[in-house]
Amino acid sequence: MDEIAFACLGARAEPYAAFPTLVFRLRVTEPSSAGVHAVLLRCQIRVEPHLRRYGPAEADLLGDLFGDPSRWGDTLKPLHFATVSATVPAFRGVTEVDLPVPCSYDLEVAAGKYFAALEDGEIPLILLFGGTVFARAGNGFSVTQIPWHREARHRLPVGVWRELMDRYFPDSGWLRLNRGTLRALRRLKTERALATWDEAVELLLEESRR
Repeated sequence: MDEIAFACLGARAEPYAAFPTLVFRLRVTEPSSAGVHAVLLRCQIRVEPHLRRYGPAEADLLGDLFGDPSRWGDTLKPLHFATVSATVPAFRGVTEVDLPVPCSYDLEVAAGKYFAALEDGEIPLILLFGGTVFARAGNGFSVTQIPWHREARHRLPVGVWRELMDRYFPDSGWLRLNRGTLRALRRLKTERALATWDEAVELLLEESRR
């Protein structure tokens, strides 16, 4: 079981899920002759922001996460993206499975801020695997833990992330505000006879620039 290995073959935006979902395609290899009865798989996905370059506009938006670019040598640390579980059915040698990953567009979440700041290129990800392998052994089966160092890397195109979010939140995003701020914004919207929340926020931005 020490030789079980994982590779990420790609990722796609799931078009028919009830909420935004990325689907990662995994290849699982276990070359022993006995075969695998099942794998209860856990996967933690992290963003590795230090593994790509950023344009000036991206750097401005990422200041909220990493500070001034002059400090990025110390501050560009991995960001948690998701932790998910899946079951890999019986196979012998090599199999491929889908790993669905629910996604949030909440701009209060660090990974959401990071993704929203990117204009193009790729998002460097590392997938860290754990879980339990049930293997055939004679008339029964053996139970083995996946070694802690099993991992795979994938560079997710920013276009795939944009496609996913545009399916569910076309040309929009989410901000969480406390109730007091929402009440004040609602009063402003009513007092100025504004039709939408966008107009209220745009008015505040325009007044702050003046």
